[in-house]
Amino acid sequence: MKISELARKSAISPRMLRYYEQEKLLTPARTQSGYREYQQADVERVKLIQQLNNAGFSLKIIRQILPCWHEQNSKFEPCEIYLKNINLTLEKIEQQIDILIQTRTRLLNMINK
Repeated sequence: MKISELARKSAISPRMLRYYEQEKLLTPARTQSGYREYQQADVERVKLIQQLNNAGFSLKIIRQILPCWHEQNSKFEPCEIYLKNINLTLEKIEQQIDILIQTRTRLLNMINK
């Protein structure tokens, strides 16, 4: 598929997809004419990149985590070296959730008085 179709399917701009390629997060095949040629697995990879990025992982860390992801069975087998980064990010997410819950509770108390 062409970059425009991948952009549509993954809800990411072509510019961002090119940036992901520049950052070595995506490595599309090339046609004889030099055009990028993406596969369905690239759609899933882009979605995973976005999910990890939205969860607070930097692109540098995502680049390191991606080899641990086995696209054929959508299974993540943690690479030992990256478990620390994953656990730290999970702790940050939990802290953010706690803060949001506390804020939500306060706001609900304010409007229900």
